[in-house]
Amino acid sequence: MKSEIKDESLAQAGLARILWADRDMPVLASIRERFEREKPLKGVRIGACLHVTTETANLMRTLATGGAEVHLCASNPLSTQDDTAASLVKDFGIDVHAIKGEDTETYYHHVDAIIDTKPQITMDDGADVVSRIHESRTDILSGIIGGTEETTTGVVRLRAMAAQNALRYPIIAVNEAKTKHFFDNRYGTGQSSLDGVIRLTNRLLAGRTMVISGYGWCGKGLAKRASGMGCNVIICEVDAVAALEAHMDGFRVMPCAEAAREADIWITVTGDLNVIDEPAYNNMKDGAIICNSGHFNSEINIPWLRENSVKHEQLKPMVEEFTLQDGRTIILLAEGRLVNLSGAEGHPANVMDMSFANQALCAEYMVQHASEMKSDCYDVPEEIDDSIARVKLQTLGVSIDTLTPEQEKYLNSWDMGTE
Repeated sequence: MKSEIKDESLAQAGLARILWADRDMPVLASIRERFEREKPLKGVRIGACLHVTTETANLMRTLATGGAEVHLCASNPLSTQDDTAASLVKDFGIDVHAIKGEDTETYYHHVDAIIDTKPQITMDDGADVVSRIHESRTDILSGIIGGTEETTTGVVRLRAMAAQNALRYPIIAVNEAKTKHFFDNRYGTGQSSLDGVIRLTNRLLAGRTMVISGYGWCGKGLAKRASGMGCNVIICEVDAVAALEAHMDGFRVMPCAEAAREADIWITVTGDLNVIDEPAYNNMKDGAIICNSGHFNSEINIPWLRENSVKHEQLKPMVEEFTLQDGRTIILLAEGRLVNLSGAEGHPANVMDMSFANQALCAEYMVQHASEMKSDCYDVPEEIDDSIARVKLQTLGVSIDTLTPEQEKYLNSWDMGTE
């Protein structure tokens, strides 16, 4: 199958960026060295639907080094780095179907191209490939041994499928690994989302009021970094425990419609639908900036904006202004898509190092254990999580203690109390 990318002549620039990212991904590099020796994925076809970035490129290199036949498409129309895609094709011989800015029809055409390769392992970021296979390509299910899922949004979809007995093969929820969501979601999303907003707007954050919808790991990281940049942070939540935690962490908590009156910048990180909707729009200040760092652009009710605007203007690339009937303007960034990947470069390599180490090791685990697994959504095996954390510590030059035999015995006993 012929790759579909923007321009193969961009490969040289892409290669330089891929190798730059690789310098800050030592855990994945150590896995790649072992994969080169052992070839644990030899002959396995992997169909990956992930953000086509330099960090993802190093994961693809690792899988291919392990013997896999790798096919990659983008998991978001705006997140592809065209030079990275070009280098993957030209320098590493990996089949890629991704073009930055592709329309919805082309996006699903590329998803279908990956499915057409009849993957034995699917590697998803949002569960679009899995959903597509289950909805319209059940003919290839018999050849699939398992899959992995990278995002919170995708895991929610897959667990819903599993609960309804609709999931037809086992999938490991990479997002649930501690070495993924504790770090990638918190530190990666926290930094890269602000990076996207700053690159697209060049607005000073200090002194602005930032509203954040969602106080999961992504929201926590984002709130902490926004506060560190001098923002006055407001949290909107539907979960009582998360809202209480945000309050105890020192942030104001209020409903969306109320927060809208104060928002200078609003970022959604919930994985849900229409988080910014009519009640919020009706109360927004003139010139409010809204954007999303959740997986799908459905977190913002963009159709409402289009239907209720008297004027729509593209101010600059990925910055749109909607003028409402009462004259107020609302600024939408990156078409409501992932602002960190659309407006910037996504998560830093150092944090994606652990996330993609999980992907690589879980693919290997699937090859070894899929025949023993039922059609369900599984957490990452604890031994994989622990091994990644330990290697990461080693690369950082950090040492930790180990339990003594006496301590091990104490922790596994029930008859030792106060003396």
